[in-house]
Amino acid sequence: AGGGRCPEDGQDRRGLDRFLSATSKVKGTEFDHWTENQQVAYLINVYNSRTLELILDHYPLKSIKKIGWLPGAAWRKKFVPLFGKTISLGHIEHEILRKRYNLPEIHFALVCAAKGCPPLRADAYTAVSLREQLAEQGRHFLQNTPKNRVLSSKKRLLLSPIFDWFESDFEKKSGSVAAFVKLYLPAEQAIKVSEDYRITYTDYDWSLNDRL
Repeated sequence: AGGGRCPEDGQDRRGLDRFLSATSKVKGTEFDHWTENQQVAYLINVYNSRTLELILDHYPLKSIKKIGWLPGAAWRKKFVPLFGKTISLGHIEHEILRKRYNLPEIHFALVCAAKGCPPLRADAYTAVSLREQLAEQGRHFLQNTPKNRVLSSKKRLLLSPIFDWFESDFEKKSGSVAAFVKLYLPAEQAIKVSEDYRITYTDYDWSLNDRL
């Protein structure tokens, strides 16, 4: 999901279940003493692994948006054990990650199991490599031309709706979406992008990404 394949055989599912079990045992008092990188890496890993769990529990399906009756039900469903409470994916993203950390690069890492979202890494996020991993995700995502393109001749940026939905996060970090995007573009493209570039958004493909 999100750039990979849903683990369908028993061995893959058992590996995921072991990971879910291990992450659910972390106590809030322990978490509070971690560094910011440790906290962010842990929360991203919890979010992504629980998204996989949710997809597998409802598989086969055409989109994560098909889970539940109401719009956005998948992100409001309280099924994630965290620090002695049961919370939702939306709570992790909006109430913890986005509120506590000025790190909009998380939007390159959190996966929604859709073809429109950034790819799911094959490796877990770690405190030591977090910033490098997020930067790599950003470069990879912005070079995905169906989702993001620079049209220098027209002074225009075609970007994923992610940059629209979380515009305030990117502006808080870099002053504008364009300034943030420049950080992860190839140098020859970044040097051409200026604040007067017009931004339009591409279509977001919500269909399930369950294949390599």
